[in-house]
Amino acid sequence: MYNLFNPEGIKLTKYIFFTGKGGVGKTSTACATAVTLAEHGKNILLISTDPASNLQDVFGVELNNKGTAIKDVPNLIVVNLNPEEAAREYREAVLAPYKGKLPESVINNMEEQLSGSCTVEIAAFNEFSTFITDKKINKKYDHVIFDTAPTGHTLRMLQLPSAWSNFISESTHGASCLGQLSGLEGKKEMYKNAVKILSNSKTTTLILVSRPEYSPLKEAERASLELKGIGINNQLLVINGVMPTEANVDEISNSLYNRQQLALKNISENLKGMTTYEIPLRSYNVTGIDNVRMMLKKDTVEQSSNRLDTKNLKGIKSLIDDLYSNKKKVIFTMGKGGVGKTTLAAAIAIGLSEKGLKVHLATTDPAAHLKFVISESVNIKSSKIDEKEELRKYKKEVLSKARETISEEDIAYIEEDLRSPCTQEIAVFRAFANIVDKAENEVVVIDTAPTGHTLLLLDSTQNYNKEIQRSEGDIPKSVLKLLPRLRNKNETEVVIITLPEATPVYEAERLQKDLKRAGINNKWWIINSSLFFSNTKSDFLKTKAKSEIKWINKVNEISSGNFAVVAWNKEELKDNNLKKLIK
Repeated sequence: MYNLFNPEGIKLTKYIFFTGKGGVGKTSTACATAVTLAEHGKNILLISTDPASNLQDVFGVELNNKGTAIKDVPNLIVVNLNPEEAAREYREAVLAPYKGKLPESVINNMEEQLSGSCTVEIAAFNEFSTFITDKKINKKYDHVIFDTAPTGHTLRMLQLPSAWSNFISESTHGASCLGQLSGLEGKKEMYKNAVKILSNSKTTTLILVSRPEYSPLKEAERASLELKGIGINNQLLVINGVMPTEANVDEISNSLYNRQQLALKNISENLKGMTTYEIPLRSYNVTGIDNVRMMLKKDTVEQSSNRLDTKNLKGIKSLIDDLYSNKKKVIFTMGKGGVGKTTLAAAIAIGLSEKGLKVHLATTDPAAHLKFVISESVNIKSSKIDEKEELRKYKKEVLSKARETISEEDIAYIEEDLRSPCTQEIAVFRAFANIVDKAENEVVVIDTAPTGHTLLLLDSTQNYNKEIQRSEGDIPKSVLKLLPRLRNKNETEVVIITLPEATPVYEAERLQKDLKRAGINNKWWIINSSLFFSNTKSDFLKTKAKSEIKWINKVNEISSGNFAVVAWNKEELKDNNLKKLIK
């Protein structure tokens, strides 16, 4: 239907961004593009700006934020921007000029101001801007490729150059942003250049990656329009994982093929007008240099002699029964973007409601796909966080409170802080706490955002009180109760969702470790969309299915056998079809 994606045959700019809904294969596509160009003699810098990056899994080497040479690809350097590490270095850079010159108590206070989650975002942005404005990097590399985070995060980051630049230039009292912007005042020129480069079609290409499915294509359209709105107009669309016609031999493969073709047929007018390429579905996992090389060239049959380590396989019903009998009040579905958190959160909500419980089903995912899979019922109410509306309400509340005690002249200081992008994080956090607080009277099931965003959101529970006090707001009771509730294993359960593939399982394993460090309980896992349990007769899909065994065994080991399996389903899972999962 479309030409095959071949980076060698496309006129690409110096800076290339890959973005799209989580799980569509943008990391694999970015890596394959980088390797292809590097092996054709181009000097390539590949950078991940995703808080939930998995580049180290793809290349099989430890990465850092300075650059790692890939041994088997001589012209390729890979950078993994770790937001926490960037924040640490940013704090050190801001505090260094004052250490030994100011009292220790003052230094400690400055350090406290730089401890919030806002600093992580600013620091990551700071490094991002450095890479696209550094003249040495521009001269050394033919292409700088960014493997960006899932779309919501990407849009936020790409808007930041303009947001921070405008905020700093409009500041009349010195950049403060609750102390977080104290190191940015001298970098206005760099941010100005970053905005210029991003909006220049001769220097920047935005490659939207999607699957041939309804939801990822809708996300690609949303991203395309919003990116055009901030001046990024040089866009390409790559549709990854298109089912080969010759692999269509049985009911399962026929259903997969027809579902994809229907989604492509109904592609939006905005996307239809875009230059589009496709990458065929591969039967192997795109990890390791050899498979990265092959991704844009051919398929291959991988032999697998693995056997399942367990015969005690469970379905969603077992998980729901366990949540019900243990009287869980707050239930999260977490995992890498694209693994099916929304669908399975809805299925869990339906299962609990059918046991007579009142359920509140909510999403903190900026993409907010919940409305596409479930309708409200008597026992299920649903909601989502509207970031713009929460920001508007929060600003109004803070200013109203401030005017009770300070003059209009001093209000300017508060308005200045509220213009910073940091404010949105606080506003969204409050809404998150309010949703969790509904567990007083009903069971709350929360479909969370992709992993990196979720962890930043949860992490901010520890820093939130300090930040909101600086912005002159009150601390709601729901916020004060939040962290103790999340850490109460008798009340809260995190269900980790994954696919039977390398990257989602590795990501889920890291998530489990992070949750453990935060003191948040996880017992159950769900392996979603398993072809191994679909009984397909297609040799192509059976080859792909056999590759799942290794990862099913891995989940069995990590979860101590507490996992449920959902087979790949030929029907669209929404409303009544969701009930079939819990029987």
